Amino acid sequence: MAKKTVSATNGTSAGGPLAELKELYKFMTEGGLQALELDRKDFRVRLVRKSAPSVPVAVPVYAGAAPAGYAPAAAPAAGAPPAAAPAGAPANVSIIKSPMMGVFYRAASPSSPPFAKEGDMVKPGDVICLIEAMKVFNDVKSEVSGKIVKVLLDNGKPVKVGQDIFWVERA
Repeated sequence: MAKKTVSATNGTSAGGPLAELKELYKFMTEGGLQALELDRKDFRVRLVRKSAPSVPVAVPVYAGAAPAGYAPAAAPAAGAPPAAAPAGAPANVSIIKSPMMGVFYRAASPSSPPFAKEGDMVKPGDVICLIEAMKVFNDVKSEVSGKIVKVLLDNGKPVKVGQDIFWVERA
């Protein structure tokens, strides 16, 4: 079976390969991915962003108070102290946000216990969940010490970059 490699120069029809490439590139950039590979029966493409090599690290992001009708805000500068707790939460709560787009999993497998559940104590470096992106499972680690007071997502649900996933009451 012959495979075609499609480039931007040979995809000329509207809604054809060029439109699909643009959609794949948008998905890649919005998800913070450095490379994306798609292999179908008659279509194979690999997109790689040119940038300095970096080691993927799951980093929770802290947000400010969450007013009614909350929409995710831009992440504060690195090293910034945790902001005020969201509405309805104790004052000393840190929000752990998703570092990437993908599928949220609380455990390594359906038969495994969750990495972290409400009431568990966590410390910096503890794995608290997994996010699957492009068939790769990425650990999300806590950057604060404290007690998990709320898990905000259900297992197997899609998650966006910057979406709240845990509330942690700082110790």
